[in-house]
Amino acid sequence: MKNIFKAIVTTSVAVAAFATSSFAQASATAACNATIITPISISKTADMNFGNVAVSATVAGTVVLAPAGTRTTGGGGGVTLPSTAGTVSAAAFTVSGQASYTYAITLPTTCTITDGSSHSMTVNTFTSSPSSTGTLSTGGTQTLTVGATLNVSAAQAANTYTNAAGVPVTVNYN
Repeated sequence: MKNIFKAIVTTSVAVAAFATSSFAQASATAACNATIITPISISKTADMNFGNVAVSATVAGTVVLAPAGTRTTGGGGGVTLPSTAGTVSAAAFTVSGQASYTYAITLPTTCTITDGSSHSMTVNTFTSSPSSTGTLSTGGTQTLTVGATLNVSAAQAANTYTNAAGVPVTVNYN
């Protein structure tokens, strides 16, 4: 009986040893990485200017300034563009950031320009080139130009109209 008991204990110890080693743990490691890219930025290089505009005493009209810096008259027929154009320019910006990355462009919906007195005009229908998404060059920059539509009332008061707050243009990486 002692031999049987001894055999059972020896067998139990051997089974326990094999059972413990069959549940052994294994582990591995993974690298942890991050890449910080160049922050996107935008800086103004030129202001938006519709130039000289002549108005009708009785009919409203619009001046459309394209992102290329050209202008045309729009609806209503109440404005003309004199041969002495004055300064005409689309707003221009330099967008900088990580080379070859794309970015989204957000334009304002409207802004008001005033003569510093009680007269004002609305600027809206903003457009840009590139239009809604740009791609930074291999050097990490791109020129962004912005045009808009100037809404002129009939008999608009003669003066220089400005917007002290500026025209906000926002860019964000896609």
